[in-house]
Amino acid sequence: MSTEKNVCSFHQEKTVSTFLRPVIDLQGTGAQIKRLRKLNGFSVHDVQSVFGFDYPQAIYGWESGKNAPTIDNLLVLAQLFRVELGTIIVTKNREA
Repeated sequence: MSTEKNVCSFHQEKTVSTFLRPVIDLQGTGAQIKRLRKLNGFSVHDVQSVFGFDYPQAIYGWESGKNAPTIDNLLVLAQLFRVELGTIIVTKNREA
């Protein structure tokens, strides 16, 4: 005895009047990097050494929110600070 299933599919259209999308909050993320760095007892120059940067400006740029670390550098920071990646990244919602 065989049983057949009828699968009904339908396409439902929705109109989205407002859609909030998450974006990285550079200032918030920078403040979080600075907080975690200090909490773990690292100086800016310690973090600079971990990355092998010649100058500390990149670290200061991250902490001030001028720019964001690359994904690879965020992964290194997460490992250095012993936290999940999501702990470092601060987001905010923006209308699309």
